[in-house]
Amino acid sequence: MGFGLLGEHLSHSYSPQIHRELGDYSYELFEVAPSELESFLKNGAFSGLNVTIPYKKTVLAYCAELSDTAKSMGCVNTLLRRGDGSLYGDNTDYHGFSWLLDRNGGIAPGQKALVLGSGGAAGTVRRVLESRGAQVIEISRKGENNYVNLYDHRDAVLLVNATPVGMYPNNGGSLVDLSRLPKLRCVLDLIYNPCRTKLLLDAEALGLQWEDGLPMLVAQAKRAAELFTASSISDSRCEQILCKLKKEMRNLVLIGMPGSGKSSVGQALAARLNRPFVDADAEIVKEVGDIPTYFAQHGEEAFRQVETQILDRLGKASGLVIATGGGCVTRQENYPLLHQNSTIIRLNRELPLLPVEGRPISQSTPLEELFAKRDPLYRAFADHSINNDSTVEAAVERILEVL
Repeated sequence: MGFGLLGEHLSHSYSPQIHRELGDYSYELFEVAPSELESFLKNGAFSGLNVTIPYKKTVLAYCAELSDTAKSMGCVNTLLRRGDGSLYGDNTDYHGFSWLLDRNGGIAPGQKALVLGSGGAAGTVRRVLESRGAQVIEISRKGENNYVNLYDHRDAVLLVNATPVGMYPNNGGSLVDLSRLPKLRCVLDLIYNPCRTKLLLDAEALGLQWEDGLPMLVAQAKRAAELFTASSISDSRCEQILCKLKKEMRNLVLIGMPGSGKSSVGQALAARLNRPFVDADAEIVKEVGDIPTYFAQHGEEAFRQVETQILDRLGKASGLVIATGGGCVTRQENYPLLHQNSTIIRLNRELPLLPVEGRPISQSTPLEELFAKRDPLYRAFADHSINNDSTVEAAVERILEVL
């Protein structure tokens, strides 16, 4: 018998990828309807399970024994089938959040932390923080401490989001104006898709320490794997797996002047990395038809609105190589759409080498003038900048080097 993840809807789970890195055992996804849960727990062919929404509390009733951590937290996320067929319940989320907290500087006794949410995840966070001696303020919609008066806690040094606000596919939401909490040092979000929620984008803009919930997911899986295999696994494996996952999950977005080679380099880069390639302009054509014709009939502003809608959709994806249109940087609202899940790479090419055919803006505006307007915008958007002044293959090699 093997191991796996128990839940109701699991199609987007990263757990199988993580456990493949952690041990030499089979790991499956078990999507079980509530009506079938009891039969599965009693008769299912498994040696151990991770448990996720909506069953973390439900499975308590089926456990013959609980760890002290599971008892104190009132929920289970790891089950072991014992020799007599009974179930032992544990909770490794405590270990997972502890690792996320420690890699971001921890918290000192007496310091104040704000925890957004009142569910099971918030309870885990609260218990870890209280074990460190922190003063924990739980923020909920209707509680004594809520989203109206949370700014009374201006001395908070840490904020943790344990709600689903901002999570894929409802990207872009946030519950807090971080600029009104002047003592904040660090913001943690248990969401890991997208990598940068609106909350984390705001934290980044303010120069705060920040991180998403992927390290917690990896660390709790590592602890579960130790229980599954009755062995010890170094925390260094968490770092290795985390690095690999982040590389696989992030999009690679190419920006640059019209004609700088984004499509050709993007296709070659995607082939090299065995990733899907998407050309944003090609997606726009699917929506509105020929771009020069649409420009002539509706104007640039209408085109830019369509472009933003396309980038909103593409930016929510993971693991793509995306070539953008040369003017996407002219709308500031496109930056968080691209930045939330991506590394943004600018391609540079000398102006005399830039073609203008079929490019309405390049044809109507001298390239020197267009470059002068857009150069600071490309600089603001880009995480990396490389020259595409020779072959496509050379540009791909440069990108792989900077990554």
